[in-house]
Amino acid sequence: MKVILDVDRNHEKTAVTIHCKEISDSIKEILDFLEKRETKFIVGRKGDMQHILKPEEVHYFHSEGDTVMATTSEGLFKVKEKLYELEDSLPSNRFIRLSKSVIANLHEMSHFEPSFNGTLCVYFKSGGKEYASRHYVSNIKEILRLNRRENK
Repeated sequence: MKVILDVDRNHEKTAVTIHCKEISDSIKEILDFLEKRETKFIVGRKGDMQHILKPEEVHYFHSEGDTVMATTSEGLFKVKEKLYELEDSLPSNRFIRLSKSVIANLHEMSHFEPSFNGTLCVYFKSGGKEYASRHYVSNIKEILRLNRRENK
């Protein structure tokens, strides 16, 4: 990667331009950093106790009515953020929207299985499963294709 830094007092605003052949994980990390889209921790409630959850430890977030739950290896935790807020604040190279009600950690997914009507059944390393709606399937496939190309 070639980096060019142009420091000049005559520049009125700071601007960042990225020239790339395709969007890779490293480009996504740069974009997340520039957009300050990184959540260091999330507070989850389990009973009367509040727990500090690291995003990378969360397998997936799902909504149950008006409540958003985080699934980890330690169990289910109620979080105060809405799914759209989590989607905006979590790193886009790690978390992906599966449906209107689920955001998943790519690193916690185990495998996929085609399901009825063009949906995907997504299995997690923890043994849990969720369904990806047709609307999001093409985006999921594209992200997985990009990751596969990068790991060659």
